Amino acid sequence: MLLDTAGVYFRAFYSVPDTVTAPDGTPVNAVRGTLDAISRLVTDYSPTELVACWDDDWRPQWRVDLIPSYKTHRVAAEVEVGPDVEVVPDPLQTQVPIIREVLGALGIPVVGAPEHEADDVIGTLASTGDGPVDIVTGDRDLFQLIDDSRGVRVIYTGRGMSKLEVLTDAALVAKYGVRPEQYADFAAMRGDASDGLPGVAGVGEKGAATLLQAHGDLNGILTAAADPASGMSAGMRAKLAAAADYLAVAPRVVRVVRDLALPPFDARIGRADRAACMALATRYGLTSSMERALAALSR
Repeated sequence: MLLDTAGVYFRAFYSVPDTVTAPDGTPVNAVRGTLDAISRLVTDYSPTELVACWDDDWRPQWRVDLIPSYKTHRVAAEVEVGPDVEVVPDPLQTQVPIIREVLGALGIPVVGAPEHEADDVIGTLASTGDGPVDIVTGDRDLFQLIDDSRGVRVIYTGRGMSKLEVLTDAALVAKYGVRPEQYADFAAMRGDASDGLPGVAGVGEKGAATLLQAHGDLNGILTAAADPASGMSAGMRAKLAAAADYLAVAPRVVRVVRDLALPPFDARIGRADRAACMALATRYGLTSSMERALAALSR
């Protein structure tokens, strides 16, 4: 099981009341929510290994160089807060080191990579690991990793931990009309305001899916646009031509990296340091949540 860790703790921060504090007044609502999410996920899906994938660089310069608007709004001085916003509020910022400490005590490795996002760590581990993989995320870009033939599925948290959605090849086709291997091209054409990706003006989600169903992938679409005999409408050709510069780089931004050189780690569940965990639980007033997490991880 691969956790999109920032997604988990951002969602926890906004779903658990900020009245949850340690005895010394330190806010710990995100810590408690993260512990409770781990307990539920491990209990419900029974992974044998668990990795907390980390954003060593949540907005890599190489992606910004390709599309300067990439996640620009998330670093704006004034921004609406919410689970998809990367500007970390002070009460959450103080909890991130605690979350890392708690994950360490639970025996859950935190794995990141320089100049790459957690998505790229997840992409690498999902593509190179043996056996079934569950990806826990609220980021739709990771739908491109779904692969029934290798047992890779996404446990989607976009509607909250109480409404988890398990996505497989068939579920993705039913939801969007595209296959996992088409999803990166689909996302590039559709665009995504939360990532600062403008998409192809006038195409949208349904239009992108229809083009992919007809032509297979973005290269096939662009080949058809350049072929007068392809039957593509003049209006669609014009839309694609207007977005040519964007389409030349957008797929590389959207596609997750699958071949990072990651450090060795042990992700086997059941390696928690109970004494360290309970010391942290006492310090931060999280005994019940910690006990539930330990119980789930020891099964």
